[in-house]
Order: sequence, then structure tokens, then C-alpha cells
Amino acid sequence: MFTGIVTAIGSVTSVEDRGDLRAVISCPWDPAGIDIGASIACSGVCLTVVDRGGQEGDAWFAVDISAETVSRTAQDQWREGRRLNLEPALRMGDELGGHIVTGHVDAVGRIALRRDVGGSDRFEILAGKAIAPYVAEKGSITVDGVSLTVNEVHDEANGDVRFALNIIPHTGEVTTLGSLQEGDSVNLEIDVLARYLKRMQSLAG
Repeated sequence: MFTGIVTAIGSVTSVEDRGDLRAVISCPWDPAGIDIGASIACSGVCLTVVDRGGQEGDAWFAVDISAETVSRTAQDQWREGRRLNLEPALRMGDELGGHIVTGHVDAVGRIALRRDVGGSDRFEILAGKAIAPYVAEKGSITVDGVSLTVNEVHDEANGDVRFALNIIPHTGEVTTLGSLQEGDSVNLEIDVLARYLKRMQSLAG
């Protein structure tokens, strides 16, 4: 379980095709604090550490990524040089600063618009009809592993959903969101509470 509060930006330093992909990700952590078998959210994707090394402040960890995961995540995410938002799994007693995040990608969205508004960035993301019922104004959504609040929601004629977010300068600087451009793909995870509410609604109907 995660919170959507990014603690570091990492970078994919190598990718090896072993049937599944083996990716090595650099990070500014202490390798002694990265446990083999631990879960780390990598731009919103929960992955298991299978190896690690380096030194404090210049560490690395390795993860295996299945073909299923590759098919359900943002285009070109698993390539050398790609920067990733990193968050270790929530520990008992940690502050829940964002919202409850599972690290399971529900859909891939596309940045349809990016515009400067008063020093912050307004993003509009277009996503498929499958997640449209779960996106609500003032609700939570995870974008590339970052917990964000939805400002506006517009339903498209074809059933897709277009929603707006406001990215303050601090968030843009400490995550990869600040480098996103129109047309880029992003990993989306809907709020787990919205998922349960939709299920309850369907049973009540």
C-alpha cells in the first residue's frame, strides 16, 4: 500500500529482456534501507525488489516487469533514461499524507492540454470510458504515482472522460510531472474508495 506522496525521482539505467523485463533503477537512497522483496511504486506501478546495491545517496535496485505490466502501463516507461517517481511501501505508523494507493494501474491516460495558470500548471488528461464513472470533481486520482485532486470533469460524447488537475510548482519540481508535455502518456489509478462505492451501487441497483 502507498500514499501517492513521491519521495524520490529515479532513473532506469538498464533494461534486459529475460522473457520478462529486468530493469535496474538508480535512486538517491541508502541501499541498506532497500530490502530484497520490498515493494516500491515506480511511477504508480507496484514492483518487487529482486536485487540492490550502490552506496548511500547513489543506490540502485532491480525489478522484474511482466509482459502484462508492460502492456498496461504508459508507453516507453520501461526504457533506459526514463525518469520515474518512486515511493516505498507504507510502513505501520507512517503518515497517510495523500490517499490510499495500491500501485495497480487502472488505465493509461494522455495529456490533452498543459497550460500555465498563475504560476501553476493546469493539466487536462483524457482517459477511456472504463474509468469515467470513477473520476469525480474534488476526488482523488493517482497520476504516475502522484496523489492529486481532480478539479473538473467533462464527459466526452464517446464515453471517454477528460479531467483537469492543478500542479503547483513544488509538485512539478519534486516529481516527473513538471516535465510532462501534451501528448505524453501517464499511468492512472482511480481512488480505491470510488471503486468500492461503484461496486456497492451496482449491487444496490
